[in-house]
Amino acid sequence: MRLVLLGPPGAGKGTLCTTLKKSFDLLHISTGDILREEMKQGTKIGLEIKELMDSGNLVRDELVSEIVRNRLTENDKEDKAFLLDGYPRTLSQAIDLDKILEELNTPLDLVLYLESSPALIIKRLTGRRVCKDCGAVYHITNRPPKVEGTCDYCGSHELIQRKDDTEETITHRMAVYLDTINPLMNYYDAQKKVRRVDSDRDPEYVQKDLFKFLDEKRTTDSD
Repeated sequence: MRLVLLGPPGAGKGTLCTTLKKSFDLLHISTGDILREEMKQGTKIGLEIKELMDSGNLVRDELVSEIVRNRLTENDKEDKAFLLDGYPRTLSQAIDLDKILEELNTPLDLVLYLESSPALIIKRLTGRRVCKDCGAVYHITNRPPKVEGTCDYCGSHELIQRKDDTEETITHRMAVYLDTINPLMNYYDAQKKVRRVDSDRDPEYVQKDLFKFLDEKRTTDSD
């Protein structure tokens, strides 16, 4: 199964990805993780990415597409199964992806789109905290550390709010996101590959409904 998972910041893509990749044995390609690693390493690309992300803007399409191409080319799974997390984000990237997949003879099966209300997204993201040392992610309400202010994994006392998790930056990110997502979804709707998911619900119910649908689709496709 070859999937794209899309949705606004804070819609719950990260939580769902963890279970999807394990349950369906998918190569997980998270452009966000890749870009943050570049920033952590302090590369030239990483510095450019950091400036863009801190201001709530998107990274250049051609740069992200090249990163994805490299990861897909390295995919050694027999059925070439993969899960693209947060990519494509623009119509240009979607067209790039189709070209890449055509070259690799690995057509896309499905686009999962997590729909979420702006008010809930702001609540989720402004409450997020990240360990400065190991990168573990928490939420002050939904997933606090066992000891307040202390990372469960490495014991660090520096749990920080990322610059792109402030309400002002989130509002800007949402505006940028909405400007680009409609043409992208129209593109995939025309291909009849979209499955919309209400992610305002508890993650347990989102996962249950989605997995039922994916199991049924996999059975149907194999017949």
